Amino acid sequence: MSAWATDLARPVYRPMSRVELRRYLRWAALRLAAASATDPVDTDTARAVGVSLVDNDLLDGEDLPSTVSALCTHLPAVAAGLGVGPAMPAARAVMSAVVAGYAGRMRDRILTEQEMVRQAEVRARKQTQDALLSSEARFRAIFENSGIGIGIADMTGRIVDANEAFASMLGYTIEEFCTINVTDFVYPDDAQGMWELYEDIIAGNSEFARVEKRYRHRSGGMVWTDLTASLIRDANGAPLYTVAMAEDATTRRELQARLRHQATHDPLTGLANRTMVNDRLDELFARPGGRIGVCYLDVDNFKVVNDRLGHVVGDKLLLALSCRLHSSVSGRGHLVGRMGGDEFVILVEDPPDGELADLADTVLAALAVPIDVDEHRLVVSASIGVVETCVDNTTPADVLASADVTLYWAKADGRNRWARYDPERAAGDITRYTLSTTLSAGLERDEFEVEYQPIVRLADSGVVGVEALVRWNHPTLGRLGPDRFIEVAEETGAIVPLGRHVLREACTRAAEWNAAHPGADLFVSVNLAVRQAHDPGLVSDVADILAETGLPARLLQLELTESALLGPAGRPVDAISALAGLGIHIAVDDFGTGYSNLGYLPRLPLHSLKLAGVLVEGLRGPDEGAGRIVTSLVALAQSLGLTVTGEGVETTAQAAQLRGARCDYAQGWLYAHAAPWNQVVADLARLRR
Repeated sequence: MSAWATDLARPVYRPMSRVELRRYLRWAALRLAAASATDPVDTDTARAVGVSLVDNDLLDGEDLPSTVSALCTHLPAVAAGLGVGPAMPAARAVMSAVVAGYAGRMRDRILTEQEMVRQAEVRARKQTQDALLSSEARFRAIFENSGIGIGIADMTGRIVDANEAFASMLGYTIEEFCTINVTDFVYPDDAQGMWELYEDIIAGNSEFARVEKRYRHRSGGMVWTDLTASLIRDANGAPLYTVAMAEDATTRRELQARLRHQATHDPLTGLANRTMVNDRLDELFARPGGRIGVCYLDVDNFKVVNDRLGHVVGDKLLLALSCRLHSSVSGRGHLVGRMGGDEFVILVEDPPDGELADLADTVLAALAVPIDVDEHRLVVSASIGVVETCVDNTTPADVLASADVTLYWAKADGRNRWARYDPERAAGDITRYTLSTTLSAGLERDEFEVEYQPIVRLADSGVVGVEALVRWNHPTLGRLGPDRFIEVAEETGAIVPLGRHVLREACTRAAEWNAAHPGADLFVSVNLAVRQAHDPGLVSDVADILAETGLPARLLQLELTESALLGPAGRPVDAISALAGLGIHIAVDDFGTGYSNLGYLPRLPLHSLKLAGVLVEGLRGPDEGAGRIVTSLVALAQSLGLTVTGEGVETTAQAAQLRGARCDYAQGWLYAHAAPWNQVVADLARLRR
């Protein structure tokens, strides 16, 4: 048994360990020894041992020879030792039975395994066939019932199969569709490179391609599809068929087209909207050296239509105006857009000389024709800002901004007209804007100072008072006279604190002078703007400043223009009477300019008239008419108990004529320029008589 175990313990795979192998061989040896000890030999037991060798997987090619060799060597001795004779025949019988059992069991096992392999092959073949049939059934179901069009074509382009979705998408039956060649769907306006991709697929250079393809429907219409073409190869890899899958994208494209139109067109008028105008401007500005013309249009007084007749009528009016606007310029190929509200724009690419002026005149004439909206006949006008420039010198945003500014110039000039962009005027507007944004800061930084111009008696040229005139030492624009910023200050409301500052400064100086020169009675004259005159705090501010500075009210003269003196409907401003009640003198400034309503003179608590400089200017020459006008005005004023001051006196001839007209006072460069207080103080002793 030991030798047998040693032979079978070779380094091959065994399903049992060495210990289990030795235990099994001990059992087999005892069984074989017992089988050989019987008479006759127990071949059934020996055969069973042979069978067990196979059952225990001792199947290596050397296992049976090793077993026979071990039995041949040791079994006769075992049989002889047990007293069984003759020993050798018994051993041979046992060995034969073992071999027979091993061989028989091995044969049965091989046959069983072969049957199992055959049955497995049959099952696999059946499963493969079932899977193939199932796959074909699924493909056919997908192919026939798919909502996506599917077509199969051979390498010549002949359509060999198609589903109902593809055929009906283009208006055919499947049978009709399969008589068509792929090349029948080639159109001159197909996307560039589309059919080159298809040829690459047919040649096997590409496996698939995806494009947006337009097909002509059998009825003549167009069908847009998302098309994917794929290649099918045979077992050797050679191109065999092409499969096309087409999804109808017509509805989606129509929706996209509507969305694009809505995104770039005004919903009310159908004209290009601000987005499209800006995109077109970007295109025009992408051409170096090109020129661009812009007409920016706004309907005059459109708000009145909306407020009085309602927004429905207003919208109908805008629609009618846009139709006229478009029809008047569409033949010229220009883009017309609505920028919002009642504002429209016309873009002109590389305008020839005179084109923009002619275009603006054409538009104004077209819009001037009355428009019937519901039961209303409406007559409208428009103002237009015109800009023409080279694209290299500016940006789209700057062009639109310039056109918008120019539009409001046209409105300011009287409406129903067009204005051309003027860089100098624009620079002036920018300066005004700069002044308006820095006025308040200038007051805080004490950038404003007051200068004074003496007022003299014409009879003896003695100084009786001074007029306070404000100057602005602007940090970037330099020294500015009141003509540069007073109007801006009125528009922004900064005139109220600025006027308060000037009044306090002037009253302080006059009070100090009169306190140092008792009996001098030098009055100070301060201008009040319209907005100041209507400020509810004016009277209290003036009273507080007089009390604060100690200046007697009779030595303060406030100068106001006619528009500042009179309120709505020509009624005097209440504050004027209150100020006069404090003892303050009230003077009418710039009297004689434009239309003067003489009727208000007796109704106001006035003390003085100041003749406008334009009237005094007329006294320079031999024009006797100017002298008669001045004489008449002086006589009128004095008949009402008013004193008269002539402004802007620069020559002795002017002074002489004023004196001859019995004018009371004068001021101007003939006597002194406006100057800081310290300089005026130095001259007062010389000027006073």
